This record gives sequence, structure tokens and C-alpha cells, in this order.
Amino acid sequence: MKAGNLFHVGIVTHDPDATRAGLTARFGYEWGPQIGGPVTVTLPDGIVVDVEMSCAYSITTPRLEVVRSIPGTFWEPVAGAGIHHLGYWSDDIAADAADLVAAGYETEATRGGPDGPSFAFLRSDAGFRVELVGRASQAGLERCWAPAASEVSA
Repeated sequence: MKAGNLFHVGIVTHDPDATRAGLTARFGYEWGPQIGGPVTVTLPDGIVVDVEMSCAYSITTPRLEVVRSIPGTFWEPVAGAGIHHLGYWSDDIAADAADLVAAGYETEATRGGPDGPSFAFLRSDAGFRVELVGRASQAGLERCWAPAASEVSA
């Protein structure tokens, strides 16, 4: 993993609309579409659960992801901090996650895919989280922050 693979900073909030509006008013952020739906994840104890994800990425950089909180999961606002996670592209989620675990990180959730995990969340002993996102998802996610067709000049 390299610093250059960082592609977003995740913020989890109970009120994503107000959070995005505040970031727009104060810092000029613009937003892509809200995306989401049911996601099946595996927790560290092996339990598989379905969660209803909802988020939006900023069009503006540095890229932010505002995620609607999911009560009873680690997708809840972090007390005393606004940052929930740092999102990194990964060419090998299993290997990168194993390196982080060897460095003392704890796995909080993974999502399987046809060729191995499609994402993983790990928490450091300092309390911050890293989200590893498979490079195969990059093209699809980049559509979430591409300028609208009306904003592209001819």
C-alpha cells in the first residue's frame, strides 16, 4: 500500500444531507449522486450480515465520502472525531489486510467477491480505520464523482 492509493476520506453521520450541505456552504464541496443499497458483509466472528449502505462522494477534491450511519454497526459516527476512515485502492485486498493485521490492525468487516474480497475495513490500535477497496471497483466508483454531462465542455 502507498499513500498515493488514498482516494477518499470517509465521514459517517446521522444526517448526511446536513453534513453535505455544511461542507458545501463552508468549503465549496460539490457532490455526486447518492448511491447505496443492501450490502452483505462478514464480521470478524464469521457472522454474515446484510446492511443498507447509503453514501455520496464529493466531486470536489480532496475527495470526501459522506456515509449514512448504520446503528449497531461500526458505521456510526466516531465520538470526538469527524473522520471515520481513510479509503485506499488495493490490488490485493487479502494481502494488504494481512499486512495490516500483522501490524496490529483488527479486521472489522469484509465483503466477498468472485475473486476474493471486494472491500475490507480494519481498525488501527490508534482507533482510526482503513477501508481497502478492490481496484476492480475503481471504474464504477469513479462514475460517482465524474462531472455531470452538463458540466463537461464540448
